[in-house]
Amino acid sequence: MAQQPKPLQTTAVAEQLQDLVLQCDDVEELLNELAAFSAARLSNRGEVLCGVTLLRHRKATTVAFSDVRVLPLDEMQYGFGDGPCMTSIREAATIHVPNLHDETRWPDYTAAAWAQGIGSILSVPLPLEGEADAGLNIYSTRTHAYSSEDIETAETYAGQASKALRLAVRVAQLADDKKNLTAAMESRTAIDIAIGAIMAQNRCSQEAAFKILKIASSTRNVKLRDVATSIVASLSKDPNIFTHFDN
Repeated sequence: MAQQPKPLQTTAVAEQLQDLVLQCDDVEELLNELAAFSAARLSNRGEVLCGVTLLRHRKATTVAFSDVRVLPLDEMQYGFGDGPCMTSIREAATIHVPNLHDETRWPDYTAAAWAQGIGSILSVPLPLEGEADAGLNIYSTRTHAYSSEDIETAETYAGQASKALRLAVRVAQLADDKKNLTAAMESRTAIDIAIGAIMAQNRCSQEAAFKILKIASSTRNVKLRDVATSIVASLSKDPNIFTHFDN
């Protein structure tokens, strides 16, 4: 008798996923780690391949995978316009295909996947917040590879993975916000220094100096910040402009 997989420890999985969020530098890296973690965690009988599909504006894309063989399997599904993962995401429901050879739904896709050596598929939604949705595709080389306990395990895991993914997206958004703020402050610094230089050279007001800078930007068809940076660099002989602020 085949050894039954150990019950999923929800707390332990949550902690491991949180660790992934903290250890990964960006969302893409996290997603690939999630796919690899899924394959390792959910593999018990036969080889398991995992991929993460992102559905945004009705366009599906594989954003992560545990094995390169996932890509053609996913791409075939997108090409046919339907399949287990697409249905799972749209209906926000788990889709289980125990035997692709006997499956009557999505006949073109299941026949193509069967020809690629896939025996069964389990697709679980990864609900996100916002304009996009995602799904976890779990391919097995064996038929009837997933028991009811395996399916429950995958659903529990997907719930935890979804939380980790939403957290990672929020962390990435915060990082982008910080970068944008830093860029804005650096741009403002260059402009302020250039205005000061123009005021000193032309003995004019701040308003007049800003108008001169805008005219130069418009005439040259160059961004205001770039004109300001070139002015500062020509005066200081140093192309670098330092903005001092506390993080």
